[in-house]
Parts: sequence; structure tokens; C-alpha cells
Amino acid sequence: MVFGLEEKVFSPPLPCQARYPEVVVSLACFLLLFHRLKRRDELPTNWPVIGALPAIIVNAGHMHEWITELLSAAGLSYVIKGPWGSPIDVIVTADPANVAHVFTSNFSNYPKGEEFAALFDVLGDGIFNADGESWAFQRRKAHALLSDERFRAAVAASTARKLRDGLVPLLDCLAASGAVVDLQDVFVRLTFDLTAMFMFGLDPGCLAADFPSVPFATAMDAVEEVLFYRHIMPVPWLRLQSFLKIGHSNKMAKARQVLDASIAEFISLRRERATVTTGEDDHDLLKSYLACQDEVGKEGAEFDRFLRDTTLNIMVAGRDTTSSALTWFFWLLTKHPDVEAKILDELRAHPPSSGAGHHTAAELKRLVYVHAALSESLRLYPPVPFEHKAAARPDTLPSGARVGPSRRVIVSFYSMGRMEAVWGKDCLEFRPERWLTAAGRLRHEPSYKFVAFNVGPRTCLGRDLAFAQMKAVVTAVVPRFRVEVDAGFAVRPKLSIILHMKDGLKVRVHKREEASSA
Repeated sequence: MVFGLEEKVFSPPLPCQARYPEVVVSLACFLLLFHRLKRRDELPTNWPVIGALPAIIVNAGHMHEWITELLSAAGLSYVIKGPWGSPIDVIVTADPANVAHVFTSNFSNYPKGEEFAALFDVLGDGIFNADGESWAFQRRKAHALLSDERFRAAVAASTARKLRDGLVPLLDCLAASGAVVDLQDVFVRLTFDLTAMFMFGLDPGCLAADFPSVPFATAMDAVEEVLFYRHIMPVPWLRLQSFLKIGHSNKMAKARQVLDASIAEFISLRRERATVTTGEDDHDLLKSYLACQDEVGKEGAEFDRFLRDTTLNIMVAGRDTTSSALTWFFWLLTKHPDVEAKILDELRAHPPSSGAGHHTAAELKRLVYVHAALSESLRLYPPVPFEHKAAARPDTLPSGARVGPSRRVIVSFYSMGRMEAVWGKDCLEFRPERWLTAAGRLRHEPSYKFVAFNVGPRTCLGRDLAFAQMKAVVTAVVPRFRVEVDAGFAVRPKLSIILHMKDGLKVRVHKREEASSA
């Protein structure tokens, strides 16, 4: 007999009646724990070994909403620990003071770092991953290109042409057929074409009536999903997947092959016509990068790698953020007809100049209420819902929390727009008027409070370009069409590094009576 083993082996099993109370108690304990984890008014417990994993699992289907309610209850910041081996040991925050400290006043102590670069390895050494002089050079170059008047004029012209010849005819057909369409897919295709046009000087033709399959776009969707799960999965499991070439690791590898091949093809096509003058389309970003090889200081394969990383980073920024913003904006209009009516009033008061057929850049700037409505939509549904930072040296945040190399900071941009302490009691309302002064002018909000375009030295360089493109879409679509969400369709955020809708946005498009008569 060893430690009572014989008694356990030869003892007759207990009848069901004897075990029944134990089963009931165990089930009751499980249900009690599950109920407690589902209660959003209670903060998650960081258990030994497993951390807050039970709460994370229970709330995984509505992560953004859970984090929002958690931060509201916790006073804007809360520490969450994952299980042993997990990359999760973070302070999640929506505190503007913490944001200003990390992204601006103490910017040098929060570089992207090796950990971030490894997490987002698919982006290579592009501007999103770069630090130091590499980041500074890329930012200077991008700023110079985006500020060039010829480039901005070319982008405006190509955008107007794409809307006139692509988006509007497509919506006309959909309105005539009465078919249900995924409006998010339409906007992703539109912004993919627009970004490729100002990046490479060519139109991939993704936005077409037959909705062609675009491997590049599909691969980008897969990459963004994998990058999100890398934030929450245990590191040993990620390494095992990589070793066995299974799961998310295999999905990333396949997607990366498609991205690399597509980018290489785009670059090759642009090089072939590098010596050809093509008018307005000749002011694309890639041509400018090809012309500054000596300034970049790279040759051969290194320069090709630089072009690949640079163009991929811009493609991700241009396609996904703008399409996300447009999708949420048009969904909000379906829920707020009063806002839509005010937009229509403003567009009637500021029609496009005679003969132009579309609003010029100067005319788009005069659309104050449209700008306010877009800003309000971005406040509630920022395209990049969160960002994480790691301190190079130990630091204390304004909220009092200690951080360091082993504890990261995750800022929930999604939650910040829903904090009563930040935006007031009406923080959950879609109210464009909050962006207007009594005189009807645009109200400025500091970037550490309105974080849709990032904060501090890494503020998005394409902010003005993005607003101009979104306004152009609004002025092309809203006066002509009314969008109606398909009956019974439920909208919810997708778990990704970009705030797309999980199942798209299924709508029917109706032509406005005044547009038909015109």
C-alpha cells in the first residue's frame, strides 16, 4: 500500500446519489464564477499563474466594450495580467494625462523597440516600426511628399475621377437592383484603389461591378487579424506555432508571401514607366522614392527592401484606416437621420463650383458640419482602436502607475471616446455639434484627447489627406443616395488591429428623389 492507493483501487464506486451533491456544488461554483466574470460592473481578478485569463476568455467576443466598461469603473486605468508565458502584463488606460505623458512629454522613453518590431515584423523597417534616425528620415521624406502641391492636386483629381467613374455608377446599379451589398467591402475596395493610385500611380481596379477577388486585400485582412491575436496569445504557443508552421503562424506566412509578391509587382510596373511622363498621375509617392535612392543610401536588394517596407506601411495606413472611418460614419448616418439632414442642408448651401462636377479642395474645407460629423464618428470609432507602448526605462505615469520594460502601456483609443470623465455625460451620443463653436466654427480638441490620428511626434501625416478624401466621398454619395441597413443585421467590431466591422455592413442603397429628378 502506498499512500492509500490500495484502498482507492479496491473501494467500490460511490452510487450516483452519493456523488450528486458534489456535482451540484461544483456546477454551482462554476456558474457563480461565470456569472461574476460576465458582470461588467466588477473589475477582473489577476489570479496567480493564470492572471486575468478567465475574464479575458469570457469577454473575448466583446473586448472593446468590456475594456471600456472596465476603465470607466476603474477610473480610466487598470492593470491586467495574463497567464504565465503570456505577453500580457499591461496597464490599460484611457487617461488623457497618461497619453500626453507617454506620446509627447516623455516620448523618447517610449520607442517602438525590438519587441514591437518583432510583433509587427510583417511591416519590416517601415515608418510604423522604425525608431531613431530611420524613423526621422522616413517621416521627413513622407512629410515633404504629402505637402507637395502637385502631389495633392494629383490625389484630388484621381479621387474625383474614381468617385465619378467608379463609386457613383456602382451605387447607381445597386440602387436599381435593390440588392443587399456589404458597404464596408465597397469602401475597402475604393480606398485600396485610391491608395494604390497615389502610391504607385496605377489603378488596380478593385472597385468594380463584378467585385473581383483581390489577393492583396485578402492577405492584408489576414495579417491584421493575426497581429491582434499576437497581443493576447502566450509567447510559448506562438513559438510552437512558428516551429510547426501551423495556426496563425502559417496564416501569416501565406499572407506575407502574397503581400511581398504584390508589392514587388507594383514596384516593377512603376519602374517600367519611370521615364514616361503621364501628367497628373506622374506625381505618385513611389516615383519620388525611386528618385531619391542616393538620399536613402541603399542599393540593390537593400533598396528594394526599403521600397517594399515603405510602400506596404503606407498601403496599410491608406486603405484600412479610411475605409474603417467611412464604414462607421455611414452606419451612424443610418441611425441619425437628423445629422444626415443637416449634412444635406450644408451641401445644398455649398454646391460644387460651376462645371466642376465635384467640390474642389478649397470648397471641401468650407464644409464645416461635414468635418464635425466625421470628427464625431472618429471619436467614437477610431480606425486604430488601441496602441501599446513599452518604456525603455522605469517610469511613473501621471495616474501613479509604475511601468517599465516588463510592463507595457496599452492605450484604448476606442474607450477614450466613451469616457464621461473625458467627454462629458453625453460621451456615448453621436453629436457633431460638440465640434462646433457658438459662431459655427470648428472647435479644436487636443490630440491627447482626440486620438484618432495618434498623438505627439508620431501624429499621422496623412490627416489632412484623409479628411479631404472622406469629405469627397460624403459629397459624392450623400446627395445622391440613402443607405439603409438590411433588416435584422447586427453591427459589431471585429477583433483586429483595425476597427473593421466583423461581418461587414450589409445595406440596401436607395437613390434620393431629388437626385433622380436632377
